[in-house]
Amino acid sequence: MMKTRKWSGIVLTTALAAGLLAGCSGNNNENQGAQPSGTSSPSSTGSASTEALTFSFYSEDQNPNWSNMQDDVGKVLTEKTGITLDAEFAVGDPIQKSALIAASGEYPDLISAKNSINKFVDVGAVLDLTDLIEEHAPNLKKLFEGQMSRLRYSNEDKSIYVIPTYSAIDNTPFKAEGGFQLQHRVVKELGYPTIRTVADYEKAIKDYLALHPKDENGNPNIGLTLNADDWHMYISVTNPAFYTTGGADDGEFNINVDTQEVTYHFRRPEEKEYFRWLNHMNAEGLLDKQSFVQKYDQYKAKIATGRVLGLIDQEWDYADGEKALKAEGKFDQGYGHYPVTMTEATKDTSYWPTGFMAGYGIAISKDNPDPVRAIKFLDYLASDEGQVLINYGIEGKHYNVENGKRVIPAEINDRKVNDATNFQKETGIGHYQTMGAHYGDGVKDPTGNYYTTNNEDQIIAGYNDVEKEVLSAYGAKTWIDMFPKPSEFKVRPWGAAWNIPIPGDSEITVIENKLKDITWKRIPEAILAKPEDFDKIWDAYMKDLEKADVTKAEDLREALVKERVALWSE
Repeated sequence: MMKTRKWSGIVLTTALAAGLLAGCSGNNNENQGAQPSGTSSPSSTGSASTEALTFSFYSEDQNPNWSNMQDDVGKVLTEKTGITLDAEFAVGDPIQKSALIAASGEYPDLISAKNSINKFVDVGAVLDLTDLIEEHAPNLKKLFEGQMSRLRYSNEDKSIYVIPTYSAIDNTPFKAEGGFQLQHRVVKELGYPTIRTVADYEKAIKDYLALHPKDENGNPNIGLTLNADDWHMYISVTNPAFYTTGGADDGEFNINVDTQEVTYHFRRPEEKEYFRWLNHMNAEGLLDKQSFVQKYDQYKAKIATGRVLGLIDQEWDYADGEKALKAEGKFDQGYGHYPVTMTEATKDTSYWPTGFMAGYGIAISKDNPDPVRAIKFLDYLASDEGQVLINYGIEGKHYNVENGKRVIPAEINDRKVNDATNFQKETGIGHYQTMGAHYGDGVKDPTGNYYTTNNEDQIIAGYNDVEKEVLSAYGAKTWIDMFPKPSEFKVRPWGAAWNIPIPGDSEITVIENKLKDITWKRIPEAILAKPEDFDKIWDAYMKDLEKADVTKAEDLREALVKERVALWSE
């Protein structure tokens, strides 16, 4: 049975499209949407067949390496379940794309719309999965044991609309992906200086540029570049302001872990000083002049030249550029991760724990021809067999079992790390983690092996000799050894504020869009201003926020946070 649909050609009236797009904010980690309409659960009857069936699948995340399940793992998944996916991944602004699909009245069979699942709930497009999980998904029940209350949508609607796929169960972070990045050649040349504060980071860049103003081809080296193209502004420009000043990642808000008091995080005095430091970096000529005008592809291409000494980003955002360097054997121009903060007294908050977070994941639409087959497919992904398949691949081809331990051959691991794009396309390893619920790093299966390959041994095995040399010089085995541990922070009882659904009748979306527009105008302006004008621009920015009802946004967010705490405490 084939069922194939595409939504890229949806045409709406001008008035409707304009109204929808006006209600969308860019690709922030903020749920946009509405109060659910109370869609009921489907009948528990349904096909138990494993005959071939294609589900249409839509995801807000891009996946340029997707190979239509013709990869090694995808073929096995189809063999085991009978299911193939006709997938479409959002291009451009995913929230706008989701809004158009939600308004169309015709829905993909499976929906992964993490930033705007509320839009689909509001129009009754997705099913309540409570009974389907209870009756047909023993592996999901086992995986979510003790956490089922967190899957509920809200205090008013206890339905389960989403199988969480973006937050792992019992995750122990082994791999550092954030912090501030410096090329290995920089710290090696300077004798491995301490990189702990923004002053240390700045000095390393400045000292290296003094020694090597140009690369081997005579092109100028670049001290620090930022990625400010559309939603990447959050990742590379604004989020580091709270990581470096002791604030947790709660989207655009800072939340007191004890009182749940909410503040628009840019209003914290500490963050003003972070942006003043970026202003200083610009004035010193250490910040790339193209930071606020370059497009994402240009940013990655610039990194691939090897001329960029420093980044402030997440590895997944710049990885394509670094992979190009590694493919050419330029390992000394790869990047290390450093827990840089404004002062030594402040801890980097990259690994402040949230506990298990539901909210973002995969939903089954009311148009799905066989919800039972769909939930069984998702249940297989959560099974021990499915977890090993999507994480390790196929035994004898991608890993071996030696003395009861799963071992990834060196040549496979080398391809996985240094030829990641082609490896993923061919094997499918990396495609399916966020399509299904999964155990986190550090969790062992019944055989005593880790479910995931992100454990210390495998991470170290993936390092090249240059990385190992740099880490050894800093007395660390992995990059995460250099960061504060999750145990040094209180677990946030609300998870993360960006993960909390927004009621459709709330003013939050409109107000926060105004705040975002002001922030995205004022922050670049403040960073690029003459240092003597910084305070004047910042004061104007704060007044703009007040005029845009920032205190009301804080109050509305605080109410939602406290409701989430109450929901998860039951």
